[in-house]
Amino acid sequence: MLTRRQALSHSARVAALLAGAGLLPGVAQASWLAAAFDAKNMADLMKSLGAGTPTESKDVTITGPDIAENGAVVPVGASTTLPGAKRLMVLVEKNPAMLTAIFDVTDSVEPNFTTRVKMGQSSNVYAVALMNDGKVLYAVKEVKVTLGGCGG
Repeated sequence: MLTRRQALSHSARVAALLAGAGLLPGVAQASWLAAAFDAKNMADLMKSLGAGTPTESKDVTITGPDIAENGAVVPVGASTTLPGAKRLMVLVEKNPAMLTAIFDVTDSVEPNFTTRVKMGQSSNVYAVALMNDGKVLYAVKEVKVTLGGCGG
């Protein structure tokens, strides 16, 4: 009969052999855009993403409450009706990290996303669409927060 210690030893050897042969999948990691998440304003964010100057557009939509009672969970949505969107982002102007969500879009994905963000204070919330042709379009909405979510 195989003891637990022996079974663990055998399975560790098998895992080492599989890893050495390249048969185990690598570590799955999300694409981390550290410079984008560290950006404090829209210009720095666009520069870190290699994008141009954003222009306001009626084809990009931001949804959210006019007044959020709890800044810890503010529901917001971003969408665009234009074809050729490559990426949609949600930005909160007065948060310590302006970029709160980023979604990659393909032809098989409808560019319409909703999420919840944390807001420390009343602020403008942006929906930004990066297009395949290099254009950057955005919509903005002011959300007032009565109880801050970032420790307030």
